[in-house]
Amino acid sequence: MTLPPPHPAPPDQAPGTSTARSEALFQRAQRVIPGGVNSPVRAFKSVGGTPRFIASANGATLTDADGQTYLDYIGSWGPMILGHNHPAVREAIVEAAQSGTSFGAPSEREVLLAELVTRLTGTEKVRFVSSGTEATMSALRLARGFTGHSSPERKYTVKFRGNYHGHADALLVEAGSGLMTNAAALGQAAPSSAGVPPEYAALTLVADYNDPAGLDRLIQERGHEIAAVIFEPVVGNAGVLIPSAEFLAALHRVKAAGALLIADEVMTGFRLSLRGASGLLNLEPDLTCWGKIIGGGLPVGAYGGRAEIMDFVSPIGPVYQAGTLSGNPLAMAAGLATLRELERDPDIYTRLERYTAALGEGLTSLAAEAGLPLTVNQIGSMLTAFFLEGEVHDYGQAARADTAAFGRWFQALLGAGVYWAPSQFESIFVSGAHREVDLDFTLTAAKQAFSAAKERP
Repeated sequence: MTLPPPHPAPPDQAPGTSTARSEALFQRAQRVIPGGVNSPVRAFKSVGGTPRFIASANGATLTDADGQTYLDYIGSWGPMILGHNHPAVREAIVEAAQSGTSFGAPSEREVLLAELVTRLTGTEKVRFVSSGTEATMSALRLARGFTGHSSPERKYTVKFRGNYHGHADALLVEAGSGLMTNAAALGQAAPSSAGVPPEYAALTLVADYNDPAGLDRLIQERGHEIAAVIFEPVVGNAGVLIPSAEFLAALHRVKAAGALLIADEVMTGFRLSLRGASGLLNLEPDLTCWGKIIGGGLPVGAYGGRAEIMDFVSPIGPVYQAGTLSGNPLAMAAGLATLRELERDPDIYTRLERYTAALGEGLTSLAAEAGLPLTVNQIGSMLTAFFLEGEVHDYGQAARADTAAFGRWFQALLGAGVYWAPSQFESIFVSGAHREVDLDFTLTAAKQAFSAAKERP
Protein backbone atom coordinates (compact mmCIF):
# COMPACT_ATOMS: atom_id res chain seq x y z
CA MET A 1 0.00 0.00 0.00
CA THR A 2 1.21 3.49 -0.79
CA LEU A 3 1.14 5.58 2.37
CA PRO A 4 -0.66 8.92 2.26
CA PRO A 5 1.57 11.98 2.20
CA PRO A 6 2.33 13.57 5.54
CA HIS A 7 0.55 16.79 6.31
CA PRO A 8 1.35 19.42 8.90
CA ALA A 9 0.05 18.83 12.38
CA PRO A 10 -3.02 20.90 13.19
CA PRO A 11 -1.96 24.38 14.27
CA ASP A 12 -1.15 24.74 17.97
CA GLN A 13 -3.37 27.79 18.06
CA ALA A 14 -5.85 29.54 15.83
CA PRO A 15 -4.38 30.68 12.52
CA GLY A 16 -3.60 34.34 12.05
CA THR A 17 -6.45 36.70 11.34
CA SER A 18 -5.11 38.14 8.10
CA THR A 19 -7.30 37.53 5.06
CA ALA A 20 -5.89 40.42 3.05
CA ARG A 21 -4.75 38.33 0.12
CA SER A 22 -8.04 36.39 -0.10
CA GLU A 23 -10.01 39.64 0.16
CA ALA A 24 -7.99 41.24 -2.63
CA LEU A 25 -8.40 38.18 -4.85
CA PHE A 26 -12.14 38.07 -4.12
CA GLN A 27 -12.53 41.72 -5.12
CA ARG A 28 -10.66 41.09 -8.36
CA ALA A 29 -12.65 37.93 -9.02
CA GLN A 30 -15.98 39.70 -8.61
CA ARG A 31 -15.06 42.05 -11.44
CA VAL A 32 -14.56 39.22 -13.92
CA ILE A 33 -16.46 36.18 -12.52
CA PRO A 34 -20.15 36.24 -11.49
CA GLY A 35 -20.16 36.52 -7.71
CA GLY A 36 -16.40 36.05 -7.74
CA VAL A 37 -16.67 32.25 -7.78
CA ASN A 38 -17.16 29.46 -10.29
CA SER A 39 -19.59 27.49 -8.11
CA PRO A 40 -22.12 29.26 -5.84
CA VAL A 41 -21.46 27.67 -2.44
CA ARG A 42 -17.82 28.80 -2.59
CA ALA A 43 -18.97 32.41 -2.17
CA PHE A 44 -19.76 31.91 1.56
CA LYS A 45 -23.11 33.62 0.86
CA SER A 46 -24.99 31.63 3.49
CA VAL A 47 -22.32 31.91 6.19
CA GLY A 48 -20.90 35.39 5.54
CA GLY A 49 -17.32 36.55 5.41
CA THR A 50 -14.68 36.28 2.73
CA PRO A 51 -14.09 32.96 0.96
CA ARG A 52 -10.56 31.69 1.37
CA PHE A 53 -8.59 31.43 -1.85
CA ILE A 54 -6.59 28.23 -1.63
CA ALA A 55 -2.96 28.10 -2.70
CA SER A 56 -2.16 24.46 -1.94
CA ALA A 57 -3.42 21.27 -0.32
CA ASN A 58 -1.70 18.29 1.24
CA GLY A 59 -3.07 15.31 3.15
CA ALA A 60 -5.95 16.60 5.26
CA THR A 61 -5.00 20.29 5.09
CA LEU A 62 -5.51 23.35 2.93
CA THR A 63 -3.29 26.42 2.86
CA ASP A 64 -4.77 29.70 1.68
CA ALA A 65 -3.29 32.64 -0.19
CA ASP A 66 -2.46 34.35 3.12
CA GLY A 67 -0.43 31.37 4.30
CA GLN A 68 -3.03 30.12 6.81
CA THR A 69 -3.37 26.34 7.13
CA TYR A 70 -6.71 24.65 7.84
CA LEU A 71 -7.79 21.12 8.63
CA ASP A 72 -10.03 20.31 5.66
CA TYR A 73 -13.38 18.51 5.81
CA ILE A 74 -14.51 19.27 2.26
CA GLY A 75 -12.00 17.21 0.29
CA SER A 76 -12.90 19.07 -2.92
CA TRP A 77 -16.53 18.14 -2.14
CA GLY A 78 -15.79 14.43 -1.96
CA PRO A 79 -13.18 13.24 -4.48
CA MET A 80 -10.15 13.35 -2.17
CA ILE A 81 -10.91 10.16 -0.26
CA LEU A 82 -7.17 9.38 -0.04
CA GLY A 83 -6.34 12.94 1.03
CA HIS A 84 -4.99 15.83 -1.00
CA ASN A 85 -1.94 15.43 -3.21
CA HIS A 86 -1.65 11.70 -2.65
CA PRO A 87 1.66 10.58 -4.19
CA ALA A 88 0.20 7.70 -6.21
CA VAL A 89 -2.40 9.98 -7.79
CA ARG A 90 0.03 12.85 -8.34
CA GLU A 91 2.59 10.56 -9.99
CA ALA A 92 -0.07 9.02 -12.25
CA ILE A 93 -1.13 12.47 -13.46
CA VAL A 94 2.46 13.56 -14.09
CA GLU A 95 3.21 10.36 -16.01
CA ALA A 96 0.08 10.76 -18.14
CA ALA A 97 0.78 14.44 -18.86
CA GLN A 98 4.17 13.56 -20.31
CA SER A 99 2.36 11.80 -23.16
CA GLY A 100 -0.14 14.59 -23.82
CA THR A 101 -3.12 16.17 -22.08
CA SER A 102 -5.96 15.44 -24.52
CA PHE A 103 -6.25 13.34 -27.66
CA GLY A 104 -9.83 13.57 -28.89
CA ALA A 105 -9.41 9.88 -29.65
CA PRO A 106 -9.60 6.65 -27.61
CA SER A 107 -6.76 5.71 -25.28
CA GLU A 108 -5.90 2.61 -23.25
CA ARG A 109 -6.55 4.33 -19.91
CA GLU A 110 -10.25 4.67 -20.81
CA VAL A 111 -10.47 0.92 -21.27
CA LEU A 112 -8.55 0.20 -18.07
CA LEU A 113 -10.73 2.47 -15.95
CA ALA A 114 -13.94 1.16 -17.55
CA GLU A 115 -12.82 -2.41 -16.82
CA LEU A 116 -12.03 -1.49 -13.22
CA VAL A 117 -15.29 0.38 -12.60
CA THR A 118 -17.43 -2.37 -14.11
CA ARG A 119 -15.58 -5.10 -12.21
CA LEU A 120 -15.86 -3.36 -8.85
CA THR A 121 -19.50 -2.32 -9.25
CA GLY A 122 -20.93 -5.25 -11.19
CA THR A 123 -21.96 -2.91 -14.02
CA GLU A 124 -21.79 -4.30 -17.55
CA LYS A 125 -20.96 -1.16 -19.57
CA VAL A 126 -19.99 2.42 -18.73
CA ARG A 127 -19.65 5.70 -20.65
CA PHE A 128 -17.32 8.45 -19.37
CA VAL A 129 -18.23 12.14 -19.45
CA SER A 130 -16.67 15.23 -17.87
CA SER A 131 -18.99 16.05 -14.94
CA GLY A 132 -21.69 14.68 -12.70
CA THR A 133 -24.26 16.92 -14.39
CA GLU A 134 -23.39 15.38 -17.75
CA ALA A 135 -23.71 11.92 -16.25
CA THR A 136 -27.20 12.40 -14.79
CA MET A 137 -28.46 14.34 -17.81
CA SER A 138 -27.23 11.60 -20.13
CA ALA A 139 -28.64 8.80 -17.99
CA LEU A 140 -32.09 10.39 -18.05
CA ARG A 141 -31.99 10.84 -21.83
CA LEU A 142 -30.95 7.21 -22.14
CA ALA A 143 -33.80 6.10 -19.87
CA ARG A 144 -36.32 7.98 -21.99
CA GLY A 145 -34.83 6.54 -25.17
CA PHE A 146 -34.75 2.97 -23.85
CA THR A 147 -38.25 2.91 -22.36
CA GLY A 148 -39.75 5.11 -25.07
CA HIS A 149 -38.94 2.75 -27.92
CA SER A 150 -41.79 0.54 -26.75
CA SER A 151 -43.84 3.05 -24.72
CA PRO A 152 -43.72 6.53 -26.34
CA GLU A 153 -45.81 8.03 -23.52
CA ARG A 154 -42.92 7.50 -21.07
CA LYS A 155 -41.50 11.03 -21.11
CA TYR A 156 -41.64 11.89 -17.41
CA THR A 157 -38.99 11.37 -14.76
CA VAL A 158 -39.33 11.35 -10.98
CA LYS A 159 -36.90 13.00 -8.56
CA PHE A 160 -37.08 13.60 -4.83
CA ARG A 161 -37.38 16.90 -3.03
CA GLY A 162 -33.95 18.04 -1.84
CA ASN A 163 -31.99 15.66 -4.09
CA TYR A 164 -29.51 17.50 -6.31
CA HIS A 165 -28.52 15.89 -9.60
CA GLY A 166 -26.60 18.69 -11.27
CA HIS A 167 -27.76 21.82 -13.04
CA ALA A 168 -29.46 20.40 -16.14
CA ASP A 169 -32.76 22.24 -16.71
CA ALA A 170 -35.12 19.34 -16.06
CA LEU A 171 -33.38 18.49 -12.77
CA LEU A 172 -33.44 21.95 -11.18
CA VAL A 173 -36.78 21.24 -9.58
CA GLU A 174 -36.91 21.50 -5.78
CA ALA A 175 -33.21 20.67 -5.68
CA GLY A 176 -30.98 20.70 -2.62
CA SER A 177 -27.69 22.32 -1.62
CA GLY A 178 -27.35 26.06 -2.23
CA LEU A 179 -30.70 25.98 -4.00
CA MET A 180 -32.44 25.42 -0.67
CA THR A 181 -31.61 29.05 0.02
CA ASN A 182 -31.78 30.28 -3.58
CA ALA A 183 -35.26 28.97 -4.32
CA ALA A 184 -36.69 30.65 -1.24
CA ALA A 185 -35.06 33.91 -2.23
CA LEU A 186 -36.61 33.69 -5.70
CA GLY A 187 -40.03 33.01 -4.21
CA GLN A 188 -40.52 29.81 -6.22
CA ALA A 189 -40.85 26.14 -5.45
CA ALA A 190 -40.32 24.68 -8.89
CA PRO A 191 -38.25 25.18 -10.91
CA SER A 192 -35.45 26.10 -8.52
CA SER A 193 -33.63 28.45 -10.90
CA ALA A 194 -34.46 31.37 -13.11
CA GLY A 195 -33.96 30.55 -16.77
CA VAL A 196 -35.59 27.12 -16.53
CA PRO A 197 -38.83 27.14 -18.58
CA PRO A 198 -41.81 25.73 -16.70
CA GLU A 199 -42.33 23.40 -19.66
CA TYR A 200 -39.02 21.68 -18.83
CA ALA A 201 -39.85 21.46 -15.15
CA ALA A 202 -43.26 20.00 -16.01
CA LEU A 203 -41.55 16.86 -17.29
CA THR A 204 -40.13 16.20 -13.83
CA LEU A 205 -42.41 14.84 -11.12
CA VAL A 206 -41.34 15.47 -7.54
CA ALA A 207 -41.86 13.08 -4.62
CA ASP A 208 -40.71 13.22 -1.02
CA TYR A 209 -37.55 11.35 -0.04
CA ASN A 210 -38.15 8.63 2.57
CA ASP A 211 -41.89 8.59 1.83
CA PRO A 212 -42.53 5.09 0.44
CA ALA A 213 -46.32 5.44 0.48
CA GLY A 214 -46.13 8.66 -1.54
CA LEU A 215 -43.86 7.07 -4.11
CA ASP A 216 -46.14 4.04 -4.40
CA ARG A 217 -49.15 6.33 -5.02
CA LEU A 218 -47.32 8.28 -7.69
CA ILE A 219 -46.24 5.12 -9.50
CA GLN A 220 -49.71 3.65 -9.27
CA GLU A 221 -51.28 6.78 -10.76
CA ARG A 222 -48.70 7.68 -13.42
CA GLY A 223 -46.31 4.76 -13.71
CA HIS A 224 -47.21 4.17 -17.36
CA GLU A 225 -45.89 7.68 -18.19
CA ILE A 226 -42.66 7.47 -16.21
CA ALA A 227 -39.36 6.63 -17.89
CA ALA A 228 -37.16 6.74 -14.79
CA VAL A 229 -36.89 7.47 -11.10
CA ILE A 230 -33.58 9.14 -10.18
CA PHE A 231 -32.41 9.37 -6.59
CA GLU A 232 -29.41 9.91 -4.34
CA PRO A 233 -29.00 6.65 -2.37
CA VAL A 234 -27.69 8.79 0.48
CA VAL A 235 -28.59 12.45 0.05
CA GLY A 236 -25.67 14.84 0.45
CA ASN A 237 -27.14 18.09 -0.79
CA ALA A 238 -29.92 18.66 1.73
CA GLY A 239 -27.49 17.63 4.40
CA VAL A 240 -26.90 13.91 4.80
CA LEU A 241 -30.23 12.05 4.60
CA ILE A 242 -30.16 8.29 5.06
CA PRO A 243 -32.83 6.12 3.37
CA SER A 244 -35.11 3.86 5.36
CA ALA A 245 -35.45 0.19 4.46
CA GLU A 246 -39.09 0.80 3.53
CA PHE A 247 -38.13 3.59 1.15
CA LEU A 248 -35.46 1.45 -0.52
CA ALA A 249 -38.05 -1.28 -1.06
CA ALA A 250 -40.45 1.23 -2.63
CA LEU A 251 -37.70 2.41 -4.97
CA HIS A 252 -37.24 -1.11 -6.26
CA ARG A 253 -40.99 -1.47 -6.81
CA VAL A 254 -40.92 1.20 -9.54
CA LYS A 255 -39.36 -1.39 -11.86
CA ALA A 256 -42.62 -3.35 -11.90
CA ALA A 257 -44.24 -0.33 -13.59
CA GLY A 258 -41.65 -0.41 -16.39
CA ALA A 259 -39.62 2.59 -15.22
CA LEU A 260 -35.86 2.49 -14.84
CA LEU A 261 -34.23 3.10 -11.47
CA ILE A 262 -31.26 5.48 -11.64
CA ALA A 263 -28.89 5.74 -8.67
CA ASP A 264 -27.02 9.05 -8.61
CA GLU A 265 -23.78 7.94 -6.95
CA VAL A 266 -21.76 10.95 -8.07
CA MET A 267 -21.15 11.66 -4.40
CA THR A 268 -21.44 8.22 -2.79
CA GLY A 269 -19.77 6.11 -5.47
CA PHE A 270 -16.61 4.49 -4.03
CA ARG A 271 -16.97 6.69 -0.94
CA LEU A 272 -19.24 4.47 1.13
CA SER A 273 -17.76 1.20 -0.12
CA LEU A 274 -15.95 -0.19 -3.16
CA ARG A 275 -19.44 -0.74 -4.59
CA GLY A 276 -20.64 2.63 -3.36
CA ALA A 277 -23.98 3.10 -1.64
CA SER A 278 -25.47 0.44 -3.88
CA GLY A 279 -23.19 -2.15 -2.33
CA LEU A 280 -23.70 -0.86 1.20
CA LEU A 281 -27.49 -0.69 0.92
CA ASN A 282 -28.07 -3.72 -1.37
CA LEU A 283 -29.45 -1.58 -4.19
CA GLU A 284 -30.08 -2.92 -7.68
CA PRO A 285 -30.40 0.12 -9.96
CA ASP A 286 -30.80 -0.17 -13.72
CA LEU A 287 -28.39 2.73 -14.29
CA THR A 288 -25.81 4.34 -12.02
CA CYS A 289 -24.09 7.72 -12.27
CA TRP A 290 -20.62 8.36 -10.88
CA GLY A 291 -18.21 11.27 -10.54
CA LYS A 292 -15.74 12.78 -8.09
CA ILE A 293 -13.69 9.81 -6.79
CA ILE A 294 -13.49 8.05 -10.18
CA GLY A 295 -11.48 11.04 -11.42
CA GLY A 296 -9.18 11.34 -8.41
CA GLY A 297 -9.93 15.06 -8.15
CA LEU A 298 -9.93 15.84 -11.88
CA PRO A 299 -13.12 16.68 -13.81
CA VAL A 300 -14.99 13.46 -14.60
CA GLY A 301 -18.36 11.77 -14.66
CA ALA A 302 -19.73 8.46 -15.86
CA TYR A 303 -22.95 6.51 -16.23
CA GLY A 304 -23.42 2.80 -16.69
CA GLY A 305 -25.70 -0.18 -16.40
CA ARG A 306 -26.84 -3.31 -18.14
CA ALA A 307 -25.52 -3.83 -21.66
CA GLU A 308 -29.01 -3.96 -23.18
CA ILE A 309 -29.64 -0.41 -21.90
CA MET A 310 -26.20 1.04 -22.54
CA ASP A 311 -26.24 -0.26 -26.12
CA PHE A 312 -28.94 2.34 -26.84
CA VAL A 313 -26.18 4.99 -26.62
CA SER A 314 -24.59 6.27 -29.83
CA PRO A 315 -22.67 5.27 -31.91
CA ILE A 316 -24.44 1.90 -31.79
CA GLY A 317 -27.79 3.14 -30.49
CA PRO A 318 -30.25 5.97 -31.18
CA VAL A 319 -29.59 8.01 -27.99
CA TYR A 320 -27.03 10.69 -28.82
CA GLN A 321 -24.39 11.75 -26.32
CA ALA A 322 -20.87 13.03 -27.01
CA GLY A 323 -18.03 14.97 -25.39
CA THR A 324 -14.72 16.23 -26.70
CA LEU A 325 -12.94 15.79 -23.36
CA SER A 326 -14.75 12.62 -22.27
CA GLY A 327 -12.21 10.00 -21.17
CA ASN A 328 -9.51 12.65 -20.76
CA PRO A 329 -6.19 10.82 -20.21
CA LEU A 330 -5.24 12.83 -17.10
CA ALA A 331 -8.62 12.18 -15.44
CA MET A 332 -8.47 8.50 -16.37
CA ALA A 333 -4.97 8.22 -14.88
CA ALA A 334 -6.02 9.92 -11.64
CA GLY A 335 -9.12 7.75 -11.37
CA LEU A 336 -7.19 4.56 -11.99
CA ALA A 337 -4.63 5.45 -9.32
CA THR A 338 -7.34 6.31 -6.78
CA LEU A 339 -9.45 3.21 -7.30
CA ARG A 340 -6.39 0.96 -7.28
CA GLU A 341 -5.33 2.41 -3.92
CA LEU A 342 -8.82 1.83 -2.52
CA GLU A 343 -8.85 -1.73 -3.80
CA ARG A 344 -5.44 -2.42 -2.23
CA ASP A 345 -6.65 -1.09 1.12
CA PRO A 346 -10.29 -2.16 1.62
CA ASP A 347 -9.95 -1.57 5.39
CA ILE A 348 -9.88 2.17 4.65
CA TYR A 349 -13.69 2.17 4.80
CA THR A 350 -13.65 0.78 8.34
CA ARG A 351 -11.16 3.45 9.41
CA LEU A 352 -13.19 6.22 7.76
CA GLU A 353 -16.38 5.00 9.45
CA ARG A 354 -14.67 4.86 12.86
CA TYR A 355 -13.26 8.37 12.59
CA THR A 356 -16.48 9.93 11.27
CA ALA A 357 -18.67 8.19 13.85
CA ALA A 358 -16.38 9.44 16.63
CA LEU A 359 -16.58 12.95 15.16
CA GLY A 360 -20.38 12.78 15.15
CA GLU A 361 -20.54 11.49 18.72
CA GLY A 362 -18.16 14.20 19.88
CA LEU A 363 -20.16 16.97 18.20
CA THR A 364 -23.42 15.69 19.68
CA SER A 365 -21.92 15.61 23.18
CA LEU A 366 -20.35 19.06 22.90
CA ALA A 367 -23.55 20.64 21.61
CA ALA A 368 -25.49 19.15 24.52
CA GLU A 369 -22.94 20.59 26.96
CA ALA A 370 -23.39 23.99 25.32
CA GLY A 371 -27.18 23.72 25.48
CA LEU A 372 -27.57 23.88 21.70
CA PRO A 373 -29.96 21.69 19.70
CA LEU A 374 -27.99 19.56 17.26
CA THR A 375 -28.81 16.49 15.20
CA VAL A 376 -25.96 14.62 13.51
CA ASN A 377 -26.61 12.41 10.51
CA GLN A 378 -23.66 10.22 9.60
CA ILE A 379 -23.00 7.26 7.36
CA GLY A 380 -19.53 6.07 6.45
CA SER A 381 -17.31 9.10 5.88
CA MET A 382 -20.21 11.51 5.25
CA LEU A 383 -21.68 13.69 8.01
CA THR A 384 -23.93 16.71 8.51
CA ALA A 385 -24.50 18.50 11.81
CA PHE A 386 -27.98 20.03 11.64
CA PHE A 387 -28.63 22.91 14.02
CA LEU A 388 -32.07 21.74 15.09
CA GLU A 389 -33.78 19.40 17.51
CA GLY A 390 -35.30 16.12 16.37
CA GLU A 391 -34.58 13.56 13.69
CA VAL A 392 -33.86 14.57 10.10
CA HIS A 393 -35.06 12.16 7.43
CA ASP A 394 -36.30 14.41 4.64
CA TYR A 395 -36.03 17.79 2.94
CA GLY A 396 -38.73 19.45 5.03
CA GLN A 397 -37.11 18.46 8.31
CA ALA A 398 -33.66 19.57 7.11
CA ALA A 399 -35.04 22.96 6.05
CA ARG A 400 -35.95 23.74 9.70
CA ALA A 401 -32.27 24.03 10.63
CA ASP A 402 -31.05 27.26 12.25
CA THR A 403 -28.81 28.55 9.47
CA ALA A 404 -27.82 31.64 11.45
CA ALA A 405 -26.46 29.52 14.32
CA PHE A 406 -24.68 27.31 11.80
CA GLY A 407 -23.09 30.41 10.22
CA ARG A 408 -21.71 31.57 13.56
CA TRP A 409 -20.41 28.07 14.27
CA PHE A 410 -18.80 27.85 10.85
CA GLN A 411 -16.99 31.17 11.24
CA ALA A 412 -15.70 30.19 14.69
CA LEU A 413 -14.44 26.86 13.34
CA LEU A 414 -12.74 28.60 10.43
CA GLY A 415 -11.07 31.02 12.82
CA ALA A 416 -9.79 28.08 14.83
CA GLY A 417 -8.30 26.42 11.76
CA VAL A 418 -11.03 23.96 10.73
CA TYR A 419 -12.42 24.27 7.19
CA TRP A 420 -16.00 22.95 7.31
CA ALA A 421 -18.48 22.96 4.42
CA PRO A 422 -19.75 26.58 4.13
CA SER A 423 -23.42 25.56 4.05
CA GLN A 424 -25.78 23.97 6.55
CA PHE A 425 -27.12 21.82 3.72
CA GLU A 426 -23.97 19.99 2.66
CA SER A 427 -22.14 16.88 3.75
CA ILE A 428 -18.60 17.01 5.01
CA PHE A 429 -16.15 14.32 3.91
CA VAL A 430 -13.47 12.57 5.92
CA SER A 431 -10.38 11.25 4.11
CA GLY A 432 -7.87 8.52 4.75
CA ALA A 433 -5.37 11.24 5.64
CA HIS A 434 -7.30 12.33 8.75
CA ARG A 435 -5.68 11.11 11.99
CA GLU A 436 -6.57 10.86 15.66
CA VAL A 437 -4.74 14.10 16.38
CA ASP A 438 -6.94 15.78 13.77
CA LEU A 439 -10.07 14.46 15.48
CA ASP A 440 -8.93 15.85 18.83
CA PHE A 441 -8.09 19.19 17.25
CA THR A 442 -11.49 19.36 15.53
CA LEU A 443 -13.46 18.65 18.68
CA THR A 444 -11.47 21.21 20.68
CA ALA A 445 -12.24 23.81 18.01
CA ALA A 446 -15.89 22.71 17.86
CA LYS A 447 -16.33 23.19 21.61
CA GLN A 448 -15.27 26.83 21.30
CA ALA A 449 -17.39 27.23 18.17
CA PHE A 450 -20.55 25.99 19.92
CA SER A 451 -20.12 28.77 22.47
CA ALA A 452 -19.87 31.26 19.62
CA ALA A 453 -22.93 29.78 17.91
CA LYS A 454 -24.99 30.20 21.07
CA GLU A 455 -24.25 33.92 21.28
CA ARG A 456 -26.83 36.11 19.58
CA PRO A 457 -25.49 39.04 17.51
